[in-house]
Amino acid sequence: MEQISNSQLQEHQQQWPALMGRAMELAASVLSAHPNPRVGCVLEKQGRIVAEGWHEAPGLPHAEAMALAMAGEQAAQATVFVTLEPCSHHGRTGPCSEALINAGVAEVVIAGLDPNPSVAGQGVAALQQAGIRVWQLSDFEARARALNPGYFKRREQGLPLVRLKAAMSLDGRTAMADGEAKWITGAEARADVQRLRLASDAILTGVNTVLLDDPSLNVRPENLRFSEAEQQANSQLLRRQPLRVILDSQLRTPAVARTLGIEGQCLIYTTAEAAGSRSHLAKAELHRVSSESGRVHLASVLESLARDHECNEILVEAGPTLGGAFLSAGLVDEIIVYMAPKILGSDAKPLFEIAGFKSLDHCIELQCQDVRQVGPDVRLLYRPILSTD
Repeated sequence: MEQISNSQLQEHQQQWPALMGRAMELAASVLSAHPNPRVGCVLEKQGRIVAEGWHEAPGLPHAEAMALAMAGEQAAQATVFVTLEPCSHHGRTGPCSEALINAGVAEVVIAGLDPNPSVAGQGVAALQQAGIRVWQLSDFEARARALNPGYFKRREQGLPLVRLKAAMSLDGRTAMADGEAKWITGAEARADVQRLRLASDAILTGVNTVLLDDPSLNVRPENLRFSEAEQQANSQLLRRQPLRVILDSQLRTPAVARTLGIEGQCLIYTTAEAAGSRSHLAKAELHRVSSESGRVHLASVLESLARDHECNEILVEAGPTLGGAFLSAGLVDEIIVYMAPKILGSDAKPLFEIAGFKSLDHCIELQCQDVRQVGPDVRLLYRPILSTD
């Protein structure tokens, strides 16, 4: 495989960045292809795009296969631009590298290698052995990873990407002292949360939130406010519900909890061992994991979700205690906060409960990645700054 940067491109390759950019747009049109990565593909021949493809969902054609089907005979001697290395193994669909070889393409340009051990360079090797020249546009490698941050993290670290979502007032409060919290934010922010849920493989909360708020933890398509194009691109995704996950060390989840009675799979992670206490939770799938100070061990939960359920991205929607525990354990990759133009006062509940900080040197530092207005509210995206100690 030959690596090349944008500054090294020859005259006949000057269109490559635009064509790869188009492939990136196609991949990004789908919010999730769980458990697979989001991938886009463009076929170019004699200076024009002859076909495009993207991967919608497992079991459906991969981006390359979709584009090849659209191109037909025009695929012969075409240049293929794909956001991730073509697969080389048999799964629910055939190997994309084999399909490209059989179609007689001339060159394949990728943005990055697939970290899946079943691929990991083997797709490139198969193409090269068939006499197809393979390039990597090195300037797009970071964008390829950014398209699928959870997929890369699961494949490389055995953990899903964790997003922590919270809504707060201007003075950093999440609910009144008696627990009243509906609704701090406006309808636009709540619709944006529905998009976050749809893009997630699992929505995780704690038993205290279940007892206090009785949330559904599901995606409500009628609240998504999708455009027609978004609706079409995510039509397969809209047919499934993310996993719903409850952390409940002592199995206090009531049998009548709303989330247990709706469509989709619900998991409860617990440390309790008494079989008799599980009978009322027949609608949920129970997982026993190790405990830490009497609570469910958070890292073990994440490892299980990655290993047993192939979760790439997790959305944590919890109260200040569990949210603070995830942050304190260093398990959060992104924090998304919706800030409402309201002041709830000092008696209201805080955003996170984290004790033990003695000085500013001990605080959790964050880096702001994005700020945007969503209706009357402000959406803030932060990433924790990793300690170099």
